[in-house]
Amino acid sequence: MLNRSFPNEFILLPFADTRELQLLHFGLFLGIYLAALLGNGLTLTAVACDHRLHTPMYFFLLNLALLDICTITTTVPKAMANSLWDTRIISYLECVAQIFFFFFFLSAEFFLLIIMAYDRYVAICKPLHYGTVMASRTCVTMAAAAWGSTFLYAVLHTANTFSLPLCQGNALDQFFCEIPQILKLSCSDVYLREVGLLVVSACLASGFFIFLMLSYVQIFMAVLKIPSHESRCKAFSTCLPHLAVVSLFISTATFSYLRPPSMSSSSLNLLLAVLYSVVPPAVNPLIYSMRNQELKDAVWKVITGGFSERINYLFCSACHS
Repeated sequence: MLNRSFPNEFILLPFADTRELQLLHFGLFLGIYLAALLGNGLTLTAVACDHRLHTPMYFFLLNLALLDICTITTTVPKAMANSLWDTRIISYLECVAQIFFFFFFLSAEFFLLIIMAYDRYVAICKPLHYGTVMASRTCVTMAAAAWGSTFLYAVLHTANTFSLPLCQGNALDQFFCEIPQILKLSCSDVYLREVGLLVVSACLASGFFIFLMLSYVQIFMAVLKIPSHESRCKAFSTCLPHLAVVSLFISTATFSYLRPPSMSSSSLNLLLAVLYSVVPPAVNPLIYSMRNQELKDAVWKVITGGFSERINYLFCSACHS
């Protein structure tokens, strides 16, 4: 350590102690990471390239796919490298950067999910006003507000967390750096300031969650009044995947940050962290495309189009040679 307040590095919690299990963890996380990159990358490409998907719902889905890539890239590659090279070390600056970017992307994703719920509410409950309320400029402004406000929010929490004196060692009870684990190392009552900020944040998040639930109550009431069975199924196909994503994300993240200390354990910390930081980015593309024929068609077009171009390129190269 340089002094008792600022350690040079932190020691992360390993997934396994034996070399075989470490390599198994590396392989598992590598598969999940590549699946997340592939799924979200295909979603990004499909939405960007298919003009039929240039609508508010898919614009926000594009932002969600980008955030999912950023979120999982913040934590998983470092965990894979530690397992592969049999180390548990993360430098002080790496830890600061990881907390900032993770908090930034996670908060932005939460607010984006709220915006997406509002988009579905307007589309189903006020369809005649949808074009006016969710105009292109409004959608861009809402997305920019989500990114910008959560950037400043992450700066506030990161600066506040690392302004605390740390004298309880440098071992973190998690496989990546996160704020609750840093607060456990504090040797000053000043850490209550950051705890207070987290509680205020949780209250705000709860308010937004209540808004989201009320929106979905009205959405489901409106959908059930639709006389056409086909129209009801189409409406549900755009709402239920979003509700599933929100429920998984919010429930695991809230329980992880606000559970009582008596329920804290290393294995539970790892499980909850994987559920809210690793699983959603990997399964979101699957959830959103499962009952969305438009998106599935666009993704398939991207896959088959890229394959056809590759075949044509190889054929032309063989002909010229």
